[in-house]
Amino acid sequence: MTTWTDHTADRPLTFSAPSGIDRSAHHRLDEAWLAAAWSHPTTRVFVVSGGQALIDDTPDGRTELITTPSFEAPLTEAHRYYLGTDDDGVSYFALQKDSLPGRMDQSARPAGLREAGLLLSPRDAGLLVHAVALENWQRLHRFCSRCGERTVIAAAGHIRRCPACGAEHYPRTDPAVIMLVTDEDDRALLGRQVHWPEGRFSTLAGFVEPGESIEQSVAREVFEEAGVVVGDVEYIASQPWPFPSSLMLGFMARATSSEIQVDGEEIEEARWFSRDDLRAAFESGEVLPPYGISIAARLIELWYGKPLPKP
Repeated sequence: MTTWTDHTADRPLTFSAPSGIDRSAHHRLDEAWLAAAWSHPTTRVFVVSGGQALIDDTPDGRTELITTPSFEAPLTEAHRYYLGTDDDGVSYFALQKDSLPGRMDQSARPAGLREAGLLLSPRDAGLLVHAVALENWQRLHRFCSRCGERTVIAAAGHIRRCPACGAEHYPRTDPAVIMLVTDEDDRALLGRQVHWPEGRFSTLAGFVEPGESIEQSVAREVFEEAGVVVGDVEYIASQPWPFPSSLMLGFMARATSSEIQVDGEEIEEARWFSRDDLRAAFESGEVLPPYGISIAARLIELWYGKPLPKP
């Protein structure tokens, strides 16, 4: 049995590190409490639009999510999402708008999660990933799936209710498996999707199907995409991935076959790499590593034994 040592344990997995924010779900239906929290002078607010928010670089080299007091925030009643309260009692809200507000501070810039996730503190990254996930869901689920009536927002952005049939709809999260497969020679199976740049290789991944366990999903996806049969499956970690609404479940898996036959639709090429093979491919530029924001990089690093080069 393989014991995996995380050589990057001091570097939090993006979007998965403790944020210090208590989501306080029990307050979401308490309109009086929400109104008091909104009007409190310490409350902080930021706008999210199209998956982006404003960030800024500080003089000491950090990058921060730009927040304002609630009394300076743009007006909106319906699209005001309560995200939680920190250990100091500061409450945080996100406002969904059609565009980000203008800033006199010219250093501020709009950024999405793929850029900001690697720069922000765990607190700010956690707030942004929560807000973006809610925004994605709100924009795509405005009508009742039972009767077709337009729904209304409730529970501080975490429920949509149908005024016609009474149905309640909750934010959708799609479970997806992502796995590094190794063979009996401890080589790693990496693949390249059809739409990726030439040389970009990463782990295999796919969505969990209805009525399927996550272990079954790992085996099915690996076989469908690369023609490789998988035996033992070991869970490693998870990562929220709101692009637009996934939760990535990371695994290490052991192959019981080695012949590769790619599906040609999702995966254009797949190869077995020893550590020396992969190191040489990185150095020559033949292979580009996955982006560090993804759990895919962490899974490969667990096997590789050290951090991957930057893409």
